[in-house]
Amino acid sequence: MSGSHHGHDHHHHHPHHHDDDHAHDPDRWKHDGVRVIPGNQLDPNVPSTKGMDRKAAINFARTGAQKLWAGTVTIHANAKTGAHHHGHLESVIYVVKGKARMRWGERLQFTAEAGPGDFIFVPPYVPHQEINASPDEVLECVLVRSDGEAVAINLDIEPVEKPETVLWIDPIHRG
Repeated sequence: MSGSHHGHDHHHHHPHHHDDDHAHDPDRWKHDGVRVIPGNQLDPNVPSTKGMDRKAAINFARTGAQKLWAGTVTIHANAKTGAHHHGHLESVIYVVKGKARMRWGERLQFTAEAGPGDFIFVPPYVPHQEINASPDEVLECVLVRSDGEAVAINLDIEPVEKPETVLWIDPIHRG
């Protein structure tokens, strides 16, 4: 008898016991689980830099993402963005279509190119400029950043005329 009585006491000492039942609700992830954001429903209301169209797919406002921002970037043929950096954020750019030329450095003196299928990594606080290296084809990229909020700090930098070419894949062995 004392055994069952002890079990009854145990139940009363944990008033949140019934929350466990809710935790195993088969529908618990239904409205707060995987999200699909259709490509034609991206949000254009993000900080803009001259020469580029940014659109948000995954951010805090849309999906509650805490640690990532993701979206698309389109740069028109022959266009060059203004120099900018993204504060404390890390950025990854995946080139979908076209030819990207990146410039970076205190005077944007370094350059590298990337094409479809290539990934580009931009560390925090690095001044950079995205350039569409094609005279007639649009540059389309997917962009992922390490925070749910978008940050773009535009800089007033006059780029040098002849940037140093750096091999993209392996920056240790420079051409």
